[in-house]
Amino acid sequence: MKRVDIDIHSLLFCVNKTLYERKFVVSVSNYHLIMNCNYCQKNCIKKGKQKNGTQKFFCCSCKKYQQMNYQRQAFRPDIDKQIITLVKESCGTRSISRILTIAPNTVTSRIKQIASRIQFPCLIKGRSYEVDELITYIGKKESRYCLTYAIDRTTKDVVSFSVGRRTKKTLGMVVNTLLLSEAKEIRTDRLSLYLGLIPKEIHHVKQRGINSIERKNLTLRTHVKRLNRRTICYSKSLLTLSAIMRIYFWG
Repeated sequence: MKRVDIDIHSLLFCVNKTLYERKFVVSVSNYHLIMNCNYCQKNCIKKGKQKNGTQKFFCCSCKKYQQMNYQRQAFRPDIDKQIITLVKESCGTRSISRILTIAPNTVTSRIKQIASRIQFPCLIKGRSYEVDELITYIGKKESRYCLTYAIDRTTKDVVSFSVGRRTKKTLGMVVNTLLLSEAKEIRTDRLSLYLGLIPKEIHHVKQRGINSIERKNLTLRTHVKRLNRRTICYSKSLLTLSAIMRIYFWG
């Protein structure tokens, strides 16, 4: 019989390597059992599978289902902040869709969701305001709509706005908000529709009296492409335009 010499150190190394590999496999499998929630960053557990076989996870804290990886990018928690930034930088719906690699319909629905969570600012009593309107289009160039808004003459911040036809109803939504705040002074241009909405004692129509809001109009037309005078960009719906303006003003 032939004698075989066995090195005890090599044998121990092989045994330890096998145990280490098994331990590593177990730790990896245990790692996949737990993931951090995309909403509250707490631990999630496995909870069934999707129709395509993708593993689903359930957060025991916020009670939401989610996946570890998604084919689409709209699930990222920072996607709303990026949409707000791009909306303020004159990017349209399809531009945002191309930049963030998400569907255009998803961008539109997210814009409406973000706008619904934004609240109107609180008005301070006894302030002076300037009111003006911008002409834009919705659906087609023949469908002219009006963006009416007001700014505080001290802070230059937008305090109220409305979108609709150029009628007393649209202008009155902004004017009534200012009147409820007990406005000290409201300055407008010479549009006759304001005469029946604003009391004479606080209504002022002066030369160069609305220079601040006229300058704001130029900024709006520069930052929001759909408000340009000569452009092929326009909103498809009144709700979308209102949502975008709310994000731009207060988002």
